[in-house]
Amino acid sequence: MVPPGFTRSAATSNCSTVATSITSPLGAGRAGALGNHGAAGGSSSALARLSPPQNNHPKSHQTPNPTAYSLIRTTTSPADTAGWTSRKHVAGCANRKALFAVVFAGVPASIPLAMSLPPDGQRPRQVETALSRREFLTAAAACGLAVLGDRGAALADAEPPYQIGCYTRPWDQYEYRVALDGIAEAGYRYAGLLTAKTKSWVLITVDSTPEEVAAINEEVKKRGLRTLSIYGGDFPVAKSVAAGISGLNKLIDHCVICGCPNLLLGGTTDATLYVPYYQVVAESCDYALAKGVGLSLKPHGGQNATGPQCRKAIELVKRKNFGLWYDPGNIYYYSNGELDPAEDAATVDGLVVGMSVKDYRHPKEVLVTPGTGKVNFPAVFAQLKKGGFTRGPLIVECLDRGEPAQVTAAAKKARAFLERLTGQKA
Repeated sequence: MVPPGFTRSAATSNCSTVATSITSPLGAGRAGALGNHGAAGGSSSALARLSPPQNNHPKSHQTPNPTAYSLIRTTTSPADTAGWTSRKHVAGCANRKALFAVVFAGVPASIPLAMSLPPDGQRPRQVETALSRREFLTAAAACGLAVLGDRGAALADAEPPYQIGCYTRPWDQYEYRVALDGIAEAGYRYAGLLTAKTKSWVLITVDSTPEEVAAINEEVKKRGLRTLSIYGGDFPVAKSVAAGISGLNKLIDHCVICGCPNLLLGGTTDATLYVPYYQVVAESCDYALAKGVGLSLKPHGGQNATGPQCRKAIELVKRKNFGLWYDPGNIYYYSNGELDPAEDAATVDGLVVGMSVKDYRHPKEVLVTPGTGKVNFPAVFAQLKKGGFTRGPLIVECLDRGEPAQVTAAAKKARAFLERLTGQKA
């Protein structure tokens, strides 16, 4: 049985040669592992290099210099090639010599594998595609990931513990494409969509159409970036709870269009809307969970200006996909420079899912390149790690203002600062 989303064809000749084509639905940055663990009898293993994408494949499915390898288990029984299973079953296979296929990013179409199969007890005949020592080692590493099953897939993604990115906000005096250009040029792989020079200032809102959001997403992808956070501004809870839910669900749909895992919320400064606001959030969290999207609240003044206030709101909602997006600069800003975020961070253990990397300069200034202001980032970061924030997005929100080139230069400095802080590359 072929897994959903995959196709396979097999041809045999006297049970000595099996040629198998796999069509993979996996997109960039993913890896798949297929397993056959129902086989019996003698078997042999061989490595074959997978063909790179051909020119007739859509460009949107290609990545630069695609290289992929596969380890395929072959047997003298043609029927044995029919026992394909999903990656989830691989780790539990009793027979660790089962068939595995690891398909790396950028292999979008049918990939032929052909090899000679010997009778039981005889030496294998020559594999059609010979491998160099370097290729063999690369393929062997790939096979190790396959044996790990789901855990191997996560390793194949090679995503660092902290995803260092940058929001569009530092360039929001300009059109959003200028911001995306700057983020990419500054060496980031991850972007946050916040503000830009648009009719609404906030780039994506409840009034944005799916077509507009899709166009923005295409611009992000064209620059090799991935969106990790979207701030969508307010939703119409002041009109009614039902209207608020409808609006917030629309923002969640926008995240889905962008492949964004988290929607950032600013909370409410209106005390009369506090309960209905978080009622909307609770209702929409269930909708977001089904869509694979998390929601997060940031310290943003009003009723959510400090860690304890944010904890109260998050515990009121009581949803596993609603957490805290910490913002040390805002802790200073909304306390007029009096509450040290290094101390406030001790109040948010177990809540933090991401961070807006923002510094502060007194009085009331947050348009500051991180590492040059008042925030003691090493102390804040150490406290957040102690409280359980050991992985997740770190997205620069503010930088010193200037011309686009000056902002981009500041973005590079902020990236280098975060690389030193985390001990990892962006």
